[in-house]
Amino acid sequence: MQFVGKRYLDYSSFIKSTFGERVQKISLDIGFSCPNRDGSKGYGGCTYCNNNTFNPDYCEPTKSIKEQLEQGISFFGKKYKTQQYLAYFQAYTNTYTNLESLKQLYEEALNVEGVIGLVIGTRPDCISQEIIDYLSFLSKKYFISLEFGVESTLNRTLENVNRCHTFEETAMAFENCTNKGFHLGAHLIIGLPGESKSELLHHASKISKLPINTLKLHHLQIVKNSVMEVQYKRNPENFNLFTSEKYIDFITDFIGFLRPDIIIERFISETPQNLLIAPKWNHLKNFEVVAKIDKKLSDKNSWQGKYYKSSNN
Repeated sequence: MQFVGKRYLDYSSFIKSTFGERVQKISLDIGFSCPNRDGSKGYGGCTYCNNNTFNPDYCEPTKSIKEQLEQGISFFGKKYKTQQYLAYFQAYTNTYTNLESLKQLYEEALNVEGVIGLVIGTRPDCISQEIIDYLSFLSKKYFISLEFGVESTLNRTLENVNRCHTFEETAMAFENCTNKGFHLGAHLIIGLPGESKSELLHHASKISKLPINTLKLHHLQIVKNSVMEVQYKRNPENFNLFTSEKYIDFITDFIGFLRPDIIIERFISETPQNLLIAPKWNHLKNFEVVAKIDKKLSDKNSWQGKYYKSSNN
């Protein structure tokens, strides 16, 4: 097989082909909680979670959505002169309130100059039919992407990390959102405790059966002020954290089992060094990991979907 560009569908190419120009996400924190934090389903949140690991400095719930967006636009506008923006409702569960409140929040974002759409991160157990219908309505005029935290396809793992929902609920949420006019994304953490290599590879097959457009992959990181920090310090033998070399080798195998039309948005998560406990990859940046993945795929003569048919027979 001949390859002109990437050996997988990458997000940057999708954005350019869809919008014809650079589009930048601007992260927002609107101060929401989660049902496994506030007691409606559980307490303590997901064991791996500390949302400060991915919130930029301008992203503070004390600021209005308009303020956060305008500060983000000012920041990115200095680097890139011509571009449009997506308001990224990122921290915690961004559909976890009533519809009227969500309408005010989403429409405040869409009224900021330069914002052409929304990216909404949430949980599969926090989406209702009325919210789905509203997002479908918005998608007629704006780009709308709804991203569910899947994290694992194994129920025992979901229980261990205190997700307080099942994979069956995940599949049902995606099914309810299919063909509604907005994009569907999934987040998956690679390397959660107790999952074997074969189980990790099987995630690719199970994720491929969901009606998703995009996939974000994260390698497991132990971060400060998370429940998992305590677990790791008490019982490090329960964790099998990837080295950068082993992760790159694994992820190039994983890609081969993935449905070939899924857009891969990212391969790793980048936690600020002052919050990261393990694993430490000698300050490897995202673009360096991507370059190594590209090279490894070429060395293996592999590509996205190479094993997809055989893995789904």
